[in-house]
Amino acid sequence: MNRVDRLFAITLILQHKQRVRAQDLARTFEVSERTIYRDMTALSESGVPIVALPGEGYELAEGYFLRPITLTPEEARALFL
Repeated sequence: MNRVDRLFAITLILQHKQRVRAQDLARTFEVSERTIYRDMTALSESGVPIVALPGEGYELAEGYFLRPITLTPEEARALFL
């Protein structure tokens, strides 16, 4: 899995779980914890409101969620071509 896919997947995991530890994410994505720390920094710098809770893990700021992506049928077909 490339980094962009992993960053998106991490955001989705955070959106669906209240809190997740770097250790668990590292295991899930088969990367080092250090890589997860860099990913969290990248997400935060890109505007995703990541809350780090020392000794507990990461969570999204209350009320944050990714908006669904709405595509026209033509746009959806173009993604698969």
